[in-house]
Amino acid sequence: MAAPLGLTMGEPAGIGGDIALKAWMERGAASVPPFVLLDDPDRITALASTLGLDVPVAIVDEAGLDRVADLFATSLPVLPVPLPAPVTYGNPDPANGSAVIAAIDRAVGLATEGRLSGVVTNPIQKSALYACGFRWPGHTEYLAHLAGLPDDGTVMMLEGGGLRVVLATIHVAVKDVAKHLTSDAILHVARVTNAALKSDFGIETPRLAVAALNPHAGEGGAMGREEIEVIAPAVATLKADGINAAGPFPADTLFHAGARARYDAVVCMYHDQGLIPLKTLDFDTGVNITLGLPFVRTSPDHGTALSLAGTGQANASSLIAALHAASRIAARRQKSA
Repeated sequence: MAAPLGLTMGEPAGIGGDIALKAWMERGAASVPPFVLLDDPDRITALASTLGLDVPVAIVDEAGLDRVADLFATSLPVLPVPLPAPVTYGNPDPANGSAVIAAIDRAVGLATEGRLSGVVTNPIQKSALYACGFRWPGHTEYLAHLAGLPDDGTVMMLEGGGLRVVLATIHVAVKDVAKHLTSDAILHVARVTNAALKSDFGIETPRLAVAALNPHAGEGGAMGREEIEVIAPAVATLKADGINAAGPFPADTLFHAGARARYDAVVCMYHDQGLIPLKTLDFDTGVNITLGLPFVRTSPDHGTALSLAGTGQANASSLIAALHAASRIAARRQKSA
């Protein structure tokens, strides 16, 4: 029997608990793959009661992870990660930051050992973690650190609505994108993506489209020279390496239905260039997939939604999609191992 997925608590004051409970409630209708929640069982039991959800909690230890699939049919398996402080929904407490980090560490450790088939992470509130010494820009960089990789050693892929996008720059102000954009960054993202599309998605010969940075792909240099000096040389190198890459293409031509059918992923130059079309196509069920890690990691493509926490109004669709994506990738890796 396959190992279960591990779902981390995320920010306790956010919607992670709400959507974990809702995902379990949808286990039959949405064929949710079995997961164990790394969280405080008392907090989850109380939250289920507050939300009026009939969710029996089954506490498991690491030795009991092989029972998760059986337990999942009738109860929500929880691997205890105690919270040091009470939770006030909508109001993150830095005192609980150590537990948030501990849940991630434990899930990654178990996945690395093969005790979990993959890690699905609920959203974190980075400001609360910074107050307790967390020094990474976000989840992805911290996971790279745990895997012994540099902060930029992984690639963020967003998938939804029949579209996959990866980003050459991520959390960079728009005014600074051009100076952060390098041929090496594009090459790294494209190479990792090409390898992952083969190993994790079963695409024998991936087709990559590379977006331009400037309007009209720079109009021959009239609107910027990044296409000529940075992007086109990277595409030429990729082609020389045998990777099926094309571009740079004007971004306003890349995301309509016809273009989406021609490519397996689009290498975007900055955050909103990729995320605006993806979230327009599929706001509720987009998934964040980290490429290049030695273990499977996905997450819902949204934040902590503090204003919805503890209200029962949060939508679990993106989390359910993330669980399905992690399960598919884990199964493919297991099959090819």
